[in-house]
Amino acid sequence: MKFTLSWLKDHLETDASLDRIVDTLTMIGLEVESVDDKAALKPFVIAKVLTADKHPDADKLQVLTVDTGDGQPVQVVCGAPNARAGLVGAFAAPGTYVPGIDTTLSVGTIRGVESRGMMCSERELLLSDDHEGIIDLAGDAPVGTPFAAYAGLDDPVIEIGLTPNRPDATGVYGIARDLAAAGLGTLRDGSVEPVPGEGECPVKVTIEDANLCPGFALRLVRGVKNGPSPKWLQRRLIAIGLRPINALVDITNYITFDRGRPLHVFDAAKVKGDLVVRPARAGEKVLALDTFEYELTPEMCVIADDNGVESIAGIMGGEHSGCDEATTDVLIESALWNPLVTARTGRELGIITDARYRFERGADPEFMVPGLELATRMVMEICGGTPSETEVVGYQGHEPKKVVFPVLEVKRLTGLDVPGEESIAILDRLGFRSATGGGYVHDILVPSWRPDIDGKADLVEEVMRIHGVDRIEPSPLESHGAVNGRILTTLQIRTRHARRALAVRGMMEAVTWSFIPAAHAELFGGGRPELKLANPIAADMSDMRPSLLPGLIAAAQRNADRGFGDVALFEVSGTYEGDRPDDQRRVAAGVRRGTARMDGAGRHWAGNAGPVGVWDAKADALAALEACGAPVDKLQVEGGAPGWWHPGRSGLIKLGPKTVLAAFGEFHPRTLEALDVSGPLCGFEVMIDAIPEPKAKPTRTRPRLDLSPFQAVRRDFAFVVDRSVAAGAISRAAAAADRKLISGVSVFDVFEGEALGAGRKSVAIEVSIQPVDKTLTDEDFEALAGRIVDKVRKQTGGELRG
Repeated sequence: MKFTLSWLKDHLETDASLDRIVDTLTMIGLEVESVDDKAALKPFVIAKVLTADKHPDADKLQVLTVDTGDGQPVQVVCGAPNARAGLVGAFAAPGTYVPGIDTTLSVGTIRGVESRGMMCSERELLLSDDHEGIIDLAGDAPVGTPFAAYAGLDDPVIEIGLTPNRPDATGVYGIARDLAAAGLGTLRDGSVEPVPGEGECPVKVTIEDANLCPGFALRLVRGVKNGPSPKWLQRRLIAIGLRPINALVDITNYITFDRGRPLHVFDAAKVKGDLVVRPARAGEKVLALDTFEYELTPEMCVIADDNGVESIAGIMGGEHSGCDEATTDVLIESALWNPLVTARTGRELGIITDARYRFERGADPEFMVPGLELATRMVMEICGGTPSETEVVGYQGHEPKKVVFPVLEVKRLTGLDVPGEESIAILDRLGFRSATGGGYVHDILVPSWRPDIDGKADLVEEVMRIHGVDRIEPSPLESHGAVNGRILTTLQIRTRHARRALAVRGMMEAVTWSFIPAAHAELFGGGRPELKLANPIAADMSDMRPSLLPGLIAAAQRNADRGFGDVALFEVSGTYEGDRPDDQRRVAAGVRRGTARMDGAGRHWAGNAGPVGVWDAKADALAALEACGAPVDKLQVEGGAPGWWHPGRSGLIKLGPKTVLAAFGEFHPRTLEALDVSGPLCGFEVMIDAIPEPKAKPTRTRPRLDLSPFQAVRRDFAFVVDRSVAAGAISRAAAAADRKLISGVSVFDVFEGEALGAGRKSVAIEVSIQPVDKTLTDEDFEALAGRIVDKVRKQTGGELRG
């Protein structure tokens, strides 16, 4: 939001300096982002042309003698058609930066004649687009004085950053109100006197859906003369970055910034029949004022007549009914638009306008009609004309919200000791009214321009920012006299550890969108109605992600498309299984592409790296699990990964028979084809929140008393089983034969051959046996071996290989 200092003082009677105003704005929550003191125009001075002679070697150039006020005339070569003796204009001496041509002047020679400066046009000073001639001032303009001060162009421009909850500060008047409440001056009367009209407005308005448009005001002004707006108005619009168009349009733009009240003007001669506020029809199109054609949908609101759509409600008018120099009768519109519909329409069409900026935040409903009256008065003063009576449709009036405000809440919530009377006085200066006579609890009526106020905490915030945030006394944190407990939750700690572990493995962290296309969501187990967004920001961001992998795979492909094919990316973030808070999962996921392996990527003299594969993904998943505190020695690796994984090159990591902690592997070719990606790709997903909480550790370290003094023994077994039997199933069966004696089981060989028979394989395991109470005899070992063979036979159907 931009405005000039003089514009602010139109509404605020104050003698405060610019620095104090800027500091106060920031202190009351309207943070100043920049101040432009117009230093670029300070070097330009008023100068008078003494003589104008024809250039000896150019038909369209003149050699001027210019008085700059220092008693030493200078020679300037000029090509402006209006250059003449006696003209008073703006002069730039050598060394001056001219913003309109982005050039710093120097002494030059033009067609053999020396030129020591420049007489400037309005475009060269960025005052307008006019460059037909140099600036022509009144003959009594004081020669030698700064041009910016004489022309009123030394007015500082202040830009503030607004939060979405402050629609009242989208107008200069609202900013002045806040400053006056903060004690920086007196707010001038902003009331608008109604302008009497002659006869009814001939154009009527129908609102088909009051939810789209809670109110609509319209007025016809006949016999206007539309042309350039006054210089003061043009200068203000130019100062805040707007281009003057014509008087009627400039007036609406001015009131938009002056009062936060967007308006629109229609050329009445181009409007056919009455106006209708309605939802757009499927396939309807409109050529807007920005010269782009937009296709509308039934979720959007439009203003239409017998010709069709004339305006995209609350956002932008149509080119067909726009006002130009030929306009003689003008319809002025001031309406209220549904903020959510306005915001959604603007996002879907990709249109950002000053009107949308205000309507999607919530325009003041009580200023709808006064805003129309103010526009009517300005049109009559600048363009002339005779107004009709005002046509107001649909507006039911504003019912102010009532908020219970215990004044002691200010002390409790902020620490500021503000007397109750002062709190109420601050609210009163901001436009709030107390419906009760006094005491510690007040019923506060919220003004129409503050839709963001809902509860007592909001009122406390208003008192705090006006009373002064800087008055809050700093105080040290209380000492507890002991070491504090941990601050981070288990999930936060695991997130940090997972990030660190994956980064150590050479992976780069990525941050991807939480929203993905519907087709991608369905591909990775989503696509459910509860995961679809009601108001997506784009068509390809329609679903909440059920997995981190689609975004990471797409990011890897984008890198590959730009020549970086060997990438390893990871992300630790949330995925979604439903629309409830407890349906969100915390997941660590990663992908590797090309040859981005842990042991190096790309080509090397010692040997080229191979493509990534299932074992790289498994190692990444186990590293993340170990970093998060999972009991890695108890984890089981099985098949049965979801359908987006390659069925023969993927797996699940489980803790027990039911708890799935991770999935890993290479991706199914159909998955890669659907995502339109290529290249060797593998990945993993670790469900961090599924890892069980670790058992509490003792506060004191105790010596281990369970170490056996007896020698451990290893025995090998080879079992012949069906090819479909997993090696892990054999290991688990063997370990279950005697959990006290068997300390570990590992697979060391897998063999398939004709000697075993079709569909059979041999799996060899090493069983580690740790005696605890005594040295085992041969009979003990034989008995244990028998139990191992029996367990494997019962659970897997395996037979001991002879």
